[in-house]
Amino acid sequence: MNPKNRVPILIDVIIPAFNEENAVGKVIQEIPALVRHVVVVNNNSNDNTRKVAAKAGAVVLDEPIRGYGKACLKGMAFLSREKVAPDVVVFLDADYSDYPAEMERLIAPIIEDGFDLVIGSRALGNREKGSMTLPQVFGNWLATRLMRQMFSAHFSDLGPFRAIRWEKLQALQMVDENYGWTIEMQVKAVKAGLTYTEVPVNYRQRIGKSKVSGTLKGVIGAGYKILWTLWKYR
Repeated sequence: MNPKNRVPILIDVIIPAFNEENAVGKVIQEIPALVRHVVVVNNNSNDNTRKVAAKAGAVVLDEPIRGYGKACLKGMAFLSREKVAPDVVVFLDADYSDYPAEMERLIAPIIEDGFDLVIGSRALGNREKGSMTLPQVFGNWLATRLMRQMFSAHFSDLGPFRAIRWEKLQALQMVDENYGWTIEMQVKAVKAGLTYTEVPVNYRQRIGKSKVSGTLKGVIGAGYKILWTLWKYR
């Protein structure tokens, strides 16, 4: 991002985290200094995720009911109570698969070009070998193809690394509490007429085992929820 084009805005980050004690500290440490709050939502972890995140300087919230969307909603509820609301909210995972340092590239279209929503696309960026399983790659391809056919939405990925204007996010009235969170946001954004774009982001193998793509139950659950969400908002 060109410093000459930068305007003073408030940026907050929400990171859902379930048993990520070995990764979440690294994620927090690499988030650019332009961020106001790094909010880690400890999603009923049974390891030291909370302790590590707090030590790294994050605001740590506890959400005892597991669910990716549930954790994101908890982070949003916290930000809604702030005296000064953020201008932009960034979501990313706690497993160190995303590159937090690429955040400036992610938010640039919002700051410089006026977009409402920016998706960090792993499909357009460089993926480390083994960073995405075959079901993940196929699931993203199928979901984005169906979004195009059903909603004329032009996305290449359902990537978790994304940025959105806070007031636009609130207006979407997000409700999904688990696997459908990302696609719900994208479908609702298109239906609400939000301006959106994608930027290429790099992606590496996560630290530890995935709670979704690493299990058969997770793969089936995510696939079902994505298809159900598309049908629900058709």
